[in-house]
Amino acid sequence: MDTIETPVGPAGVDWQAPRGARGLLTLGHGAGGGVDARDIVAAAKVAVAAGFAVARITQPYRMAGRKAPAPAAQLDTALTAVVTELVRKHRSLRGKPLILGGRSSGARVACRTAGELGAAGVLALAFPLHPPGRPESTRAPELLGVTVPVFIVQGERDSFGAPAEFSALKPPKTIQIHVAPAADHGLKVPKGHPAVLPAAIDAFSAWLSRF
Repeated sequence: MDTIETPVGPAGVDWQAPRGARGLLTLGHGAGGGVDARDIVAAAKVAVAAGFAVARITQPYRMAGRKAPAPAAQLDTALTAVVTELVRKHRSLRGKPLILGGRSSGARVACRTAGELGAAGVLALAFPLHPPGRPESTRAPELLGVTVPVFIVQGERDSFGAPAEFSALKPPKTIQIHVAPAADHGLKVPKGHPAVLPAAIDAFSAWLSRF
């Protein structure tokens, strides 16, 4: 893992890049998780196979050993600084598609910074539409404020927002939702149920091919 200095502390970057990358995908972790989450690793693998450079980004608060997430403004500042530095360092990526992605909290950061960073698209793995049991505390404006294509992978049993709740928002056609049957917020399924990650990643691969 490499480190990149940001105004709120050093961030970690796990970097993978095929020769002549045709774009950049960034992947941020959940609030108390890391960039080795199954869905993050799977998305990175399929993106590299599709010709994208991939940066799995560990936020400064996690680098410092803390589990409680930093304030939203600090998360956004860190991601913006990391992406800016990556594009400066890897000049061949300038002008090529930038896809901002992440799981849960990382997906929120991607949505909030997409406009400022000029992203071509956003990948949201388990977007936390609201805290469990508190639908009134909606984060819908963060998602609906994104003006570029968004691909969401959402578990059917996600307590942070079920797919039906997203449909009720009447999202624009630029937002595509892949439903993971019987899956929870971690995209885990009950014992005996077929795994959902392979189909979700295949769907993401098809969406990524448009860029």
